[in-house]
Amino acid sequence: MHVPVEQLMREIEDDVRQMRRRRLLARGGAAEYRDPAVYEGVDEVLRRAIDARDHDALLLPDLMSGNPDWQLALHLRYASHRPVIGSFLIGVKRRVLLPLTRWLYEFSLENFRRQRRINAVLFACIEELAIENARLREALRREGIQPSAPVAGRGDIPASDAPAS
Repeated sequence: MHVPVEQLMREIEDDVRQMRRRRLLARGGAAEYRDPAVYEGVDEVLRRAIDARDHDALLLPDLMSGNPDWQLALHLRYASHRPVIGSFLIGVKRRVLLPLTRWLYEFSLENFRRQRRINAVLFACIEELAIENARLREALRREGIQPSAPVAGRGDIPASDAPAS
């Protein structure tokens, strides 16, 4: 009997997903993961955020593009505000300080790249959740149910259900 490769791959992925779910639960992961359907939904959203999103075309970084402080700067820049001895100081920095600190810079550079990747994935996750939230709100509206307006600082908890401050 010949099993199609796609089906075999799906079965392997399902097995890996179930092993990961059990491992997370054993380590004290979210109790909601006991429900396989909840875990599968979370896994699907996170996989979409990691695999299917173009991390260069996300809304959140675009909204934040006016603030240059949120992006990690990965290059060294030597400059001086001193007009007379500035070029001498820059030369000393490049010939003496740069070789002495190159190892630290290269070590940090890899960590910065890793952090940039994590930030991109988290932005994609937030966008996926926002898209899903917008779709659910639209589905509720089509059913004639008016979703509650988000309470500032509390997500989507309706004001009547929010705990007293």
